[in-house]
Amino acid sequence: MITTVIIEDMPNALQVLIADLKAYCPEVSVIGTAPSVVQGAKLLRSVQPDILFLDIMLGDGTGFDLLEIFPDLPSQVIFVTASDEFAIRAFRFAAVDYLLKPVEPELLRAAVDRAIKQGNHPSQGNLNVLKETIRQPEELPRRLSLSTEDQIRVVEINDIIRCEADGNNTSFILADGTRLFVTRTLKYYTQLLEKHPFMRTHQSDLVNIQHIQAYIKKEGGYLLMDNGDRARVSVRNQPKVTSLLKNLTN
Repeated sequence: MITTVIIEDMPNALQVLIADLKAYCPEVSVIGTAPSVVQGAKLLRSVQPDILFLDIMLGDGTGFDLLEIFPDLPSQVIFVTASDEFAIRAFRFAAVDYLLKPVEPELLRAAVDRAIKQGNHPSQGNLNVLKETIRQPEELPRRLSLSTEDQIRVVEINDIIRCEADGNNTSFILADGTRLFVTRTLKYYTQLLEKHPFMRTHQSDLVNIQHIQAYIKKEGGYLLMDNGDRARVSVRNQPKVTSLLKNLTN
């Protein structure tokens, strides 16, 4: 049996989530609920659930206040929130699970499945990225959490050389030579990083403009990155690439 605690200050939302868990996630047992930071802290001192469903905005503070009280909480955190687009962006950069109210049953089931698969090994790093990003909504995030099969790696966005599509997955190539395989599409990261200095040069390549060394016109055209990698440039994207490089040198 998988245990869970729900921290939620809206009685109706709490009852709906409990009912949905019973209906769609019968292996999950709700062992406690609380409506506030103070009562949530009291509850978590006595129980340690496998999964913590946590609302962000609570009457006496935020879900982040609760997490700061328990920095080593051995629970997978799933945020349940009605927050705005800035919060959603923060969740995505931090690679943490979130559910928007009203919660859709299939998304609830998927979030619980991911939490069970990850086990009791939450990453404080991605929660730090979340707090950092959500508290500075007008600034571009500087770090990104990448969830691979065996770790959650927090990387500096400036250290990403390029991203390469591998079917419905993405490989990240970092400045230190690390290659990280993530089970999300390149389209997902293209949209996530659209306000950062990244360019989609090919259906399979997304590059960090800051790491471009040269555009080589032979062999169909490719970008030489400063780590020696070659990034493909499609015929359709060649004018965009050459225009960008000319503007960088002017």
